[in-house]
Amino acid sequence: MKQIRARRFGALTAALVLGLVIAPPAWAANPAGVASVGSAAFTKAGTQISVPPLASCAVEGPTSNQSEAVVRTGVRFGAGTSTCSTAVVDQANGTTTTTSEANGSDFELSALVSLGGPRLRVANWKVTCTGTESGTNAGWSIGGLRGFAGLPEQIPANHVHPITKSDGTVLANATFGETILPEPNDGSIAITMLRIRFTEASTITGEVALGTTACSPTP
Repeated sequence: MKQIRARRFGALTAALVLGLVIAPPAWAANPAGVASVGSAAFTKAGTQISVPPLASCAVEGPTSNQSEAVVRTGVRFGAGTSTCSTAVVDQANGTTTTTSEANGSDFELSALVSLGGPRLRVANWKVTCTGTESGTNAGWSIGGLRGFAGLPEQIPANHVHPITKSDGTVLANATFGETILPEPNDGSIAITMLRIRFTEASTITGEVALGTTACSPTP
């Protein structure tokens, strides 16, 4: 049986979850190994804001990438890097492992401030996904959060945290450790460290993502 391990780190503590899934079919639903620092696509007051995936890498190439700071109206990403590598662990049998990783810094979302919402900041983040012959292992870490009032110290996978204004109106929902396992489960995994989806009440449409990665068991 294939095994998936998903490790999530909150700002102060860590949690580990283990799960067993059925043996994979011939083709995995997720790619062999990819990673990206982040992206944004939203519309506010008729203005479209677009930041394509930053510093994207893949084990098929490019195997490393980097991005400079990007500033758009309402959002900022600092510099970031990524690597997607393959290592041979058994030359005779052709056994390999893959490691896909992205590191980002100095994120700020100010699009909600004019609507009475908070300024959201993340100082640094990291996502990793490792594929082996027996399964996949994915995880994320995050530090220097500001504006996420009431966020628990220990953050579970797929934790949805509402971003509100002072009167309690929910302007966006922030999902931490958004984990996707394909159906039927084939041993592959995809994780987005933080995805911010704007609500209808904000009058903004679209979303912002920080730290995405996915990988599959190696052949």
